[in-house]
Amino acid sequence: MSPVGAVEVSPGTVAVYYGGGKLRATERRLQVAEFALRCAITVFGVLTAALTGSNSQTREFFSLQRKARFTDMKALVFLVVTTGVVAGFSLIHLIRCVLSMAKGSVLLNMPLAWAIFSVDQAMAYLTLAAVSATMQASVLGKVGQPELQWMKICDLYAKFCKRGEVGLVCAVLVCICMVTVSSMSAFNLFRLYGKSKGSKSNDSTTSW
Repeated sequence: MSPVGAVEVSPGTVAVYYGGGKLRATERRLQVAEFALRCAITVFGVLTAALTGSNSQTREFFSLQRKARFTDMKALVFLVVTTGVVAGFSLIHLIRCVLSMAKGSVLLNMPLAWAIFSVDQAMAYLTLAAVSATMQASVLGKVGQPELQWMKICDLYAKFCKRGEVGLVCAVLVCICMVTVSSMSAFNLFRLYGKSKGSKSNDSTTSW
């Protein structure tokens, strides 16, 4: 018979915690932290995509109008697409976090934990690559490159660059939160192996 308050699981599924429907203090803090980080990623990801994607400025040079758009810089396009995808992915995980917290218990199997870990890692690397490329392009636009006769574009499109800086700050926050979440996913995955070994050792001890 199962002890009172224990969670019964099917074969191949690892119970992350017990407690009669109540989360342990450590597990609850982890879930709250993940929920907060997923919220931050969603909000700042949407802000980055919106601010960068809608950023433009038109200037007139000798009766000719020239409009600066985010599509003129491939790094910005990469940033908009990446942050949009990351925000959508985090929104899906927010639903999972809410359901887990509402049920009061979490059951994870190895394939699901590996899938979450792998996608979180991929999203973290993509975000880091997009932010790095955008920062490099932003520095060139800010200070120019005299050796290659590249102008300081931000001197001509100051409004465009200032709004781009705000979007880049939001993207950096997304990157930091995403790296933290991927670390938590790694912790949630590898602790399942410890619990599996503990369950096997308990079974071998109590069997006669």
